Amino acid sequence: MDFNTLIDRRGTNSSKWDKMEKLFGVSPEDGLSMWTADSDYPTAPCVRDALRKAADFGVFGYSWEHPDYLAAIAWWMKTRHGWEVDPDWILTSQGLGNAVALSIHVWSDPGDHVAIFPPVYHEFAHKIEKLSRRVTECPLRLRDGRYELDLDDAQARLTGKEKILIWCSPQNPSGRIWTPEDLRAVAEFAERNDLVLISDEIHHDLVYKGETFVPMDVAAPGFRSRTVTLTAPSKTFNIAGQRTGNMIIPDPDLRNAMTRRLYTLDYTPSMLGVEMIRAAYGPEGAAWVDAQMAHLDKNRRLMDDGLNAIPGVRSMPLQSTYLAWVDFTGTGMTHDEVIARIRDDAKIAVSPGPGFGAGGDGFQRINFATQTARVQEAVERLQRAFADLQ
Repeated sequence: MDFNTLIDRRGTNSSKWDKMEKLFGVSPEDGLSMWTADSDYPTAPCVRDALRKAADFGVFGYSWEHPDYLAAIAWWMKTRHGWEVDPDWILTSQGLGNAVALSIHVWSDPGDHVAIFPPVYHEFAHKIEKLSRRVTECPLRLRDGRYELDLDDAQARLTGKEKILIWCSPQNPSGRIWTPEDLRAVAEFAERNDLVLISDEIHHDLVYKGETFVPMDVAAPGFRSRTVTLTAPSKTFNIAGQRTGNMIIPDPDLRNAMTRRLYTLDYTPSMLGVEMIRAAYGPEGAAWVDAQMAHLDKNRRLMDDGLNAIPGVRSMPLQSTYLAWVDFTGTGMTHDEVIARIRDDAKIAVSPGPGFGAGGDGFQRINFATQTARVQEAVERLQRAFADLQ
């Protein structure tokens, strides 16, 4: 469980490190990559052991969603989140980005609208638009340093053409954990407007000590006829490259619709992805996640203390995730001026706030799931880049 040995990922086909110059103008030679949600340390030993065993066996034929794999997912949800999941509810996708796209395909048509609550994970809007649907933004309200729902405002923004609501829990980019009351309110909103509710819960394991994450289906089980929950071990164990996620769908009609779509696409899960999830979702994986969260908590505090010491800069307090959501509006600088200092002076690649939709202006998202020494280096670079502020 070593999270602090520096690892050079440059030249390893890592999109996080090998694409940052193309995307952000930061050279990997002396830059720090802190944008996409991808951690820089090895995954859990139990996962690596499972891959070694598979490699030693040496046969990589067709795989399937066999009972041990489904049971491991159900065990994890019950043990870690208090959620009783019937293995029959579980379908496998090629990661959660694929699951979001599949959901849009199955439960809407071109020209329909899809509601989202920005600022929120930028790929929601991108996928909606790429699939010839329209985005309906229902912005969250920022109050006293955290985001809140404004469902009256959201109701007024609906066009009547919405078919789907895509929900993010825990919230990305702010790390907000929604209360059970919030979740029920969202489910009731979806019910009133006859929307299929897609709850993306990919960051659900990355929760800090003293906080509690509640799945949508636990908070609002009475709305199963319209709820699809998306989960994956990809952020928890940093195995997104294996392209394996889950769609947990209690309602048989919704589940059958998705099953038919997977059948028409001739999709079956990755053999190695299935083996990695089986290994991850057990007691050894749980112990590793607990150790990872202690490491991330140290990095979180280091990042917050360092950034909050810069005049006009405020890092939003996180309840979950490893993504700092940092407000630079107090500096009085424009977005381009802030980015220029981060890119050219600090030489750090971050995720620009405007990409997360309404409410993202003035913010930057910074990933601290890396070695603590790199977080310290990033903080020092940022403090130097803004050293003239009074």
